[in-house]
Amino acid sequence: MSTSIPHPDFAAEQFTRCPDARFEPAPADGVLPEGFFTTTNLPTYVRIDGAWRMPREPRMDGALVLDAQGELWIREGRRVKAGERVVVGHAEDGSEGVYVNMAYLGGGGEGEFKFMTSEVSREKPIDYAQMARVLVEERERGGYPIWVTGPALVHSRARADMTWFIANGFVGALLAGNAVAVHDIEASIFGTTLGMSGTGEATSGGHGLHMRAINKVRAAGSIAKAVEAGVITNGIMHACVVHKVPFVLTGSIRDDGPLPDVVTDNVGGQDAMRQHAKKATMAVLVATALHAIATGNMLPAFVTEKDGSLRELATICVDSSEFVVSKLKDRGTHQAFGVVTNAQDFMHILRLYVERELSARKA
Repeated sequence: MSTSIPHPDFAAEQFTRCPDARFEPAPADGVLPEGFFTTTNLPTYVRIDGAWRMPREPRMDGALVLDAQGELWIREGRRVKAGERVVVGHAEDGSEGVYVNMAYLGGGGEGEFKFMTSEVSREKPIDYAQMARVLVEERERGGYPIWVTGPALVHSRARADMTWFIANGFVGALLAGNAVAVHDIEASIFGTTLGMSGTGEATSGGHGLHMRAINKVRAAGSIAKAVEAGVITNGIMHACVVHKVPFVLTGSIRDDGPLPDVVTDNVGGQDAMRQHAKKATMAVLVATALHAIATGNMLPAFVTEKDGSLRELATICVDSSEFVVSKLKDRGTHQAFGVVTNAQDFMHILRLYVERELSARKA
């Protein structure tokens, strides 16, 4: 699941005869020059002064920017300042000074970064043992796995499993929407999610309990303060606060409340999520379409190790519908391993296999 990615042999003739990349200044803040190079999430190299260099903070749908200190970055167009030097050109084969390494995708580099190429089915086998090994290895190497979750994870009674993964060091950061935190906190305070009991039955007057949960947190001032005050005593958000796992909660037009910690500005929320996506060494996306695709767009398809070597960024996408997993892959996150099942089963079984892997390593 985490394949090593070799660097190209830049001493080969096909690279030594390539020109340097061309740069043009951005005409205004947030405006890129015509013909700017659009990045993918694949390993990308830019030839500058005869040397091939990799940009920092890789992601798809960005621009290649050389700053005043000579550092090469991938930047969102809205973050580029007037006058900054931006790579122009369209070729990805090095002929215009930019090379995108897609050889490791298969086909020896014949293909290219594309949308709409997925093949996902609920009939495919799920290798929980392999996923468990990758998670344990990430923890052992001090990696930064980001988890992106939807409210179905809370409703489906996978809340205890998510809490366990946080408490045991398998979560570097949690990215979610207002609803995940609201229903988790409602479960802590009232024992329900959207008024539904743990056995899946509607409770009398339960429809307003999530609003009462929001109100209690707003009165406390924040989720962390509500934990400190003993208002929130268990669950996902409690574990994040207690174990100092950072979280980003972003808003939507339909949010109730929202909770005081929620970033309600879309661009601000994207920037907050991106701070964690830049550090990610693995991603687990569970039961959320929009957050999964948004995170996938911010992630490179690879991890750059401290020694400069590359490996594939293991990305697991879980949903009860093939549609979500296919859409994520169709939007360019080709490295995603699709798991078509419900959140409860996935979290229960993955935890079982992780515990088994940990026991085997101790033995």
